[in-house]
Amino acid sequence: QVQLVESGGGSVQAGGSLRLSCAASAYTYSTYCMGWFRQAPGKEREGIAFTDSEGMTRVADSVKGRFTISQTNAKNTLYLQMNSLIPEDTAMYYCAADLWDPCGGNPLASDFGYWGQGTQVTVSS
Repeated sequence: QVQLVESGGGSVQAGGSLRLSCAASAYTYSTYCMGWFRQAPGKEREGIAFTDSEGMTRVADSVKGRFTISQTNAKNTLYLQMNSLIPEDTAMYYCAADLWDPCGGNPLASDFGYWGQGTQVTVSS
């Protein structure tokens, strides 16, 4: 059973930074897509950053230049470095994993079978 556990959320003022972590327990899959999603109240879940077993990394236009996705060499922890935060970044952030395929051209939430419990990020102006 794969578990994903996020940490690192919190409250920050606009312009600040946070780093989210997602610890994935005991997986050694050679083919995978890992991603970060966020969901604000009343809005749809939004995919914001992805990386996969083929070395691809991608971030959404809404966070490009501010957010960076990375993972440890052991590939058991996923990170999301968030800089220059704005109030519109306020949301619950989720880590997700598809442990069978690399990321496609436009990963959707329905592509991911494993999810963390989420960590709240609140940015005040």
